[in-house]
Amino acid sequence: MEMLLCSWCHANNPQELSQCAVCGAPLNSEDRVSDSGFREAPKLRDMEEFTFSNSTLQIEGKYVPMVEINLHPDDSVYFEQHTIMAKDAQVRLTKKPLNGKRRAHGMPYSVLSASGPGFISFSRDAPGELVVMPIHEHTELDVREHAFLLASHTVDYQFVRIKGLANMVHGGNGMYLDQFTANGASGIVLIHGSGDVVQKTLAPGETIYVEAGKLLYKDSSVSLKTVQLPGISSGFLGNHVYVAELTGGPQGGRVGLQSAYHHSASE
Repeated sequence: MEMLLCSWCHANNPQELSQCAVCGAPLNSEDRVSDSGFREAPKLRDMEEFTFSNSTLQIEGKYVPMVEINLHPDDSVYFEQHTIMAKDAQVRLTKKPLNGKRRAHGMPYSVLSASGPGFISFSRDAPGELVVMPIHEHTELDVREHAFLLASHTVDYQFVRIKGLANMVHGGNGMYLDQFTANGASGIVLIHGSGDVVQKTLAPGETIYVEAGKLLYKDSSVSLKTVQLPGISSGFLGNHVYVAELTGGPQGGRVGLQSAYHHSASE
């Protein structure tokens, strides 16, 4: 059977579909790419619906998008505690063990798991776009702190602290990078980007410099360094200005940017 390959997430789709069943991107259409190589994230339409594992996921809303999931009894998702909107009484919540201690908004950082059957919904407190990122087996996606909305139970999760990065407004006091890995089976991660989301695929060895507040996600094959811009300072005290240096690995890799930045203090 001939299939249509999604140019965004590389999933195979039946020929009769006009949008990818995994990520919602348009199929069999020419990608519009800027002169510098960036393309827009696929626009997920209001009430767009697709499946993952045995569950159904639906995108709702335009400016502050929401996600509603009808969880199958064999499925679960995990999420940052404050992103939940509503759930059925029978959906069970448990605290997910983490690989270290972390604080956000002055409180201990907490990730919860939701197990089916039943519905549960999520959103973040900022306008923007939702991007569905399939995580294929034996691959890793790195996402800036407070951007992932949820991930399926087949995806492993850990986080690392990146020193010297935050954004130009709030200084270089560091941020966390959430790491999602599919080791036993593929899965999905939903990411909320503030404003609009664009993506660029770096060639092997290609380097770009990104204002840290605008970095949204990257493939693990893309290296990340914190670098100081020479000869530039900010603020009355002459603080140094740091940016993210991103370089494609031997196979290249994707970098996702957001056009706005919603600051969340991390400790």
